[in-house]
Amino acid sequence: MYGTPNTRYRILRFLVLGIGLVIVGRLFFMQIVASDYDQRATRNMLRTEVEYPMRGEVLDRNGEYLVKSRVCYDVLVVHRELPKEGFDTTRLITILDMPREKFEQRLKEAARHPRASTLVIGYLSQDSKLLLDEGGFSGFHTRFRTAREYPRKIGGNLLGYVSEISSDQLNRKGYEYYSVGDYIGTQGIESAYETLLRGEKGVNYRIYDSHNAVQGAYNDGADDILPVKGLQLTSTIDARLQEFAETLMEGKIGAVVAIEPATGEVLVMVSSPTYNPDLMVGRERRANYNKMLNDPQHPEFNRAVKSKYPPGSTFKLVQGLIGLQEGILRASDRHPCHNGFAYGSRVMGCHPHSSPLDLREAVAQSCNAYFCYVFKDMLTNSKYSSIKESFRVWNEYVYSFGFGRKLGTDLYGEGAGYVPTPEFYDRGYNGRWNWGTVMSCAIGQGEMGCTPLQMANLAAIVANRGYYYIPHLIKHIEGRDSIDARFYERHYTLVDSVNFVPIIEGMWRSVNVSGTSRKAYLEGYDVCGKTGTAENSGPDNSTFLSFAPKDNPKIAISVYVEHGGFGSAVAVPIASLIEELYLTDTIKRPQLVEEVLNTKINYAAYGEKKE
Repeated sequence: MYGTPNTRYRILRFLVLGIGLVIVGRLFFMQIVASDYDQRATRNMLRTEVEYPMRGEVLDRNGEYLVKSRVCYDVLVVHRELPKEGFDTTRLITILDMPREKFEQRLKEAARHPRASTLVIGYLSQDSKLLLDEGGFSGFHTRFRTAREYPRKIGGNLLGYVSEISSDQLNRKGYEYYSVGDYIGTQGIESAYETLLRGEKGVNYRIYDSHNAVQGAYNDGADDILPVKGLQLTSTIDARLQEFAETLMEGKIGAVVAIEPATGEVLVMVSSPTYNPDLMVGRERRANYNKMLNDPQHPEFNRAVKSKYPPGSTFKLVQGLIGLQEGILRASDRHPCHNGFAYGSRVMGCHPHSSPLDLREAVAQSCNAYFCYVFKDMLTNSKYSSIKESFRVWNEYVYSFGFGRKLGTDLYGEGAGYVPTPEFYDRGYNGRWNWGTVMSCAIGQGEMGCTPLQMANLAAIVANRGYYYIPHLIKHIEGRDSIDARFYERHYTLVDSVNFVPIIEGMWRSVNVSGTSRKAYLEGYDVCGKTGTAENSGPDNSTFLSFAPKDNPKIAISVYVEHGGFGSAVAVPIASLIEELYLTDTIKRPQLVEEVLNTKINYAAYGEKKE
């Protein structure tokens, strides 16, 4: 039916031969006659593209945006993909808004690594990207990015900024996530919470033709990895209060820190001078940063957490509390003050006030002599074998108040301040020193140094009658039930809560009866406060710490103004106005606001430098 075996064999041979001839003919046509197939094959390229995620936003405690993200693009070039016949350079640099010299320099850099994508320029707008795409510039392509924007233009050195990662960082352990050209949070919240804010990069595999047009996704996108948006953070900061505090500190060098005592949440953190965070976004970021570095007032330096200031008279609160706990002082004990405290040939001077005073009045009037007596009694206490031993015990008390060490906050670059030790004086005096040598510590002078954050924390400790929560700047993280557990833990001082009662009474009298803090009075709010005047080269530094109300306190605050003079002159009204806005939601003393705004200090006369 189907023929003999020989016949079938011949038919099969003809079929195989015919198919072979068709294949050979097709290959001949593709390779010899239709050479454009080869050209099209070589011009189609598979490109691996990193897709960057949207960076997480930062909100204030009331849900208002402090930091948002907007869409922008990087422009990159692959040198080997540039057309041999050239391109319209003038049109391209017009679209990129880029100087010709800089553009040509980037092309030279790209020529050194012809197969790699080299950054030409960043922060290209969406409109400019469309023009670039329409231009059909072979070899050039874009990469999705986000840039930061700041609705209120506040908190520059609090929030930090985003910048291109450095080669030094790329070579460090722990930075394996990043590649050349990536951006990373620098300073402030951006740095402290970088791993949460940055999100996770995605990867796209795309096929491009010779005109740089996408031909499609490789393997229909099955191998692509989607980016994961960074997490949204809700900060503890009150945006309106922060902006008001920054306004009050204009023309002044120093810091303001306000804390909610019941939680340790930072309501305000101002370092003055500050800067508009928009200056650290875009193509002029590097130039703007260099200007700040060359500014003698160093607005990029966060004094609130880094400066090591002498606490001055605000430290008398700690001195009194140690005396009460040690049993060398009772609240009723009275000490004389005749314009100061004399020891040997030296005198620790004091301002005029009534004498003698008990502890409450000594706090209210900020008497230097009173706390020199207390400090001397502490160091010469017979239950200790030597001054060195008693001074070491004093050290332990002071450390328990958060001085001389980092508090462990969640902000980048926290400083530890300094509390002198027996070893410090042994080195300086060859082991030969006595209580008089260290007397300046009695009133927060000499070698004592603390950050404004530590001073605000002291106000929170007194408000809480002996304990604090580690101050922190983030209260909620998107998708999580809680923040780090350490921020919920109470940290107790070595002083019993009962001993805080007379100290608080003295602070209340200083504001509400008669004392150095009268400008902080707010009717109906039982404000408690303690002024401080810290010696410095030139006019003294002005400082004030306060909390309110006296019972169930809502806010604890510290203000420090370099060369501001008496604490009551500059620091008190600033703190009081911030408390007024926070507690009453309004300002009823506009004349005091004007007084503060008109207070300008000639820092150029004092050779100001950052610490």
